[in-house]
This record gives sequence, structure tokens and C-alpha cells, in this order.
Amino acid sequence: MDLKRKLARLGGVGPGGKPGAGPSALPEAPVAPAPPVPVEVPRAEPDPRVVALRRMLGELAERQGAASVARRGIPEAPRPGPLPAEPRTTPHGVVHVAEQLLSEDAHHGRAPLAEALDVEASLVAALALQPGLAGVDFRRMLFLDTETTGLAGGTGTVPFLVGLAWFEGRRLRVHQLFLRRLGEETPMLRLLAERMAGSSCLVTFNGKSFDWPLLRTRFVLNRVPVPPELPHLDLLHCARRVFKHRGSGTRLVHLEEQVLDYHRVGDVDGSLIPELYFRFLRGGDGSALTPVLEHNAKDLLLLAALLGLLVRRFRASGAEGADPRDLLGFAGVALRARDYARAHDFARAAAAGDSGGPVGTEALALASRLARRGGDDRTAVANLQRALASARADQTGPLHLSLAKLYEHGLKDLPRALHHARLATPAESGEALRRRVERLERKLSRVARTPTLDWGEPR
Repeated sequence: MDLKRKLARLGGVGPGGKPGAGPSALPEAPVAPAPPVPVEVPRAEPDPRVVALRRMLGELAERQGAASVARRGIPEAPRPGPLPAEPRTTPHGVVHVAEQLLSEDAHHGRAPLAEALDVEASLVAALALQPGLAGVDFRRMLFLDTETTGLAGGTGTVPFLVGLAWFEGRRLRVHQLFLRRLGEETPMLRLLAERMAGSSCLVTFNGKSFDWPLLRTRFVLNRVPVPPELPHLDLLHCARRVFKHRGSGTRLVHLEEQVLDYHRVGDVDGSLIPELYFRFLRGGDGSALTPVLEHNAKDLLLLAALLGLLVRRFRASGAEGADPRDLLGFAGVALRARDYARAHDFARAAAAGDSGGPVGTEALALASRLARRGGDDRTAVANLQRALASARADQTGPLHLSLAKLYEHGLKDLPRALHHARLATPAESGEALRRRVERLERKLSRVARTPTLDWGEPR
């Protein structure tokens, strides 16, 4: 029996909220009518057990509510305060805007923001593996990041905060468009379209898969002409290729801490942002969204800082001291961009920075591929032999397979090719490896049976 039923029984209330007949109730007997006599009935003192149970129920409800909030990680409702965005009247209607202009020497972590203005379009195109970016004027780029009512996408997801940033001279302006009420997106979208019309490209983080498709859907649903698509640099793909050897993923906050050495204090978790916005819609408390706007502004600063840092390190070709894992990532990007000289410089720097380690082993294997591409088979073999001397057990198979191919086709050293082919078991399927070994054995047997002409020594 739960506490509420106990409370009902002690209060003399039966099921359904009707008064119940307690043990002291007596049947009514017919009596003769009598003139009414005013009688003062003393108020019964509340049962102390009922008072105690009510107090227990109240405390239990409070504890359950506090535990629910703590489990979800949603901060308690703050004191009422103003919305951190001011209304502005535009030709398209009223839009709530939050804006700030940073100084020329502003940094995010250890990266200066204005460094993003110094990027070369050709290096950005190679880093992003997008040749179409080579002709973009990055002085007019537009950084874009949204906060939405959910991550599911589709027509039910609304971007209630559109964060924009662009450079004015060497100062970065952060311009955030806030949706005060659902259904009032049109003025915000028209302002976004105007800003895009004056920009050369978009710079986002996962914007190709999420932010821009979502905004394009909102343009269509609100019957606002979709602006022409700009060249789009998505730094998520660049970060995945460069930092993949770190093994910590490519979440924006992780890159911020590990690459830029910037640690956010009191930052709101992105998964809680939709609930905070819905709470604002229900209660109208604007101060609850201050952390959300600060979170969005920091994401925009991170985009500018990350772009400048990536291009600067790519330009240095390994000369700048960096993590060997990142150098190996840059080498792979340069190889895919067919910048073989830069790829070789990065691979050599990564091998020197992690000599004898797993990253150094992969860097030497990459340097071997580059040497072979250049026709220098002996240097390619030397790099593989160095890599094999320090390789882990899971790295030896591919190295032996590469050596077998080099000795067979490049240096024509069949005994060594057969030796390494027999050790390449983990790197090649059983049938393919069997055919390779049998082919090398046939070649060796033919060489052994070939007669040689011995004309003897001249007299």
C-alpha cells in the first residue's frame, strides 16, 4: 500500500474520494423533529499521523524533482532576466540580434583570429581536396554556425539561432540572429540571404551535412527564395583527415582543447540547448539563453582560429614543430592532393618526431610509397626496412607485402621477394598470398634451370 492510499484511509476518505465509514461511525436512527438549536462544534485537531504523511509526501516529491533535473543535467531555471539580443527593425521585419566586434589581436586559445585572413586559396583548396576553392577570396568569407531545436533534421527542426561572423578589416564581427518566437523566421532568413550575397564562401563545421541543408529547407518552407549556393569549406572533413591519428575523434570541443589549448569554463552542453530554448518559449525568461549565445559565439571564433592554424601548419611543410600524428595526417592530405614534395617533407618530419614509434613506422611506409612513385626503389626499400625494425606486430604484414612487391618488380631480387611474401600473411588473403608465393617459386625454379654459357678463360 503506497503513502497516498494510507493518507486517504487515515483521513476518512474511501476509494474515489468519497467519505468512508470508519469504525466509530453509527447508523442513523429516526428521531422526532426538534427545533434547531445552535450548537458550537469544536474543530477537530488534525491527526498527527496525517500531518507526518503529508510532510513525507512533500519531501519525496521535492527529492524526485531534484533528482530528475540532476539526471538530465539541465540547470535549474535562472532568475528572470532580459533576452541577450536586442530587437532591430529591418525592411523585412523585427529581428533580434546579438553582436560584438573583436579587436585585431584577438586570440582563441593560442591561435590569432586574424590569421584566417592570411590563408592562400591554393593551400586551402589542397587542404580541403576541393580544387574549386582555389579562386575564392577568403577575405570575404562568412563563418556560419546554427543552434537548433534538435538534431534529427527534417521539417520539424528549427534553427532558432543563426550565428554569423565575418572580418571587417582585421577585426572579426560576430552577428547572431535569434528567433524570438516560432513562426517568425522570414525576417531572419532574408537577412541571412543578404549577408550571403555579399560573401565569397561559407566556412562551417559539419555545415555541408547539417547546417546548410537545414537552412535551405527553412527557406523553402517559409517561401523565401533560396540564395545561390556559395563555395563551401567544411572544416570537419579537413580536421578528420589531419587529426585522425590522435584517436580522440573530431568533436569541435576536443579539437579546441587539444589543438588550440582553449578550455571552456561553464559552457553549456550542446545536447541541452534545445530544452533551454523550449523552456524560454514556455516561460519567457531570456537570461536562460545567455549561455547558449555564448556557446554559439565561441564556436564561430573556433572556426576562424582553426582555419588559420591548419593553413599555417600546412604551409610550413613540417618545419614548424608539431605533433607527429598531425604531421602524418598532413602528409596523407598532401599525397591525396598530389603535392608529393610537401607530402615527403611531412612524412620525413613525422618519422623523425616519432622515431621507433607506431606513427614513425607509418610515416616511413608513406615515405617509401613516395620514393617508389619517384622511381627510387632502393630508397623505398630502405625506408621499409627501417619501418620494419620498429614496427608493431599488427604493422609487419603490410610492410612485408610492400617489400615483396618491391623486390620482385623493382629490384628483381626474387629470393628476398619470396622471403617477405611468406611473412605477409596478415596483409593479404590466403588465396592471393598462395598465388604470389607459387609464382615466385616458379620464377626461381626457372632461373635455377636456365643453362649458362661458360666460354672459359681466354688463353
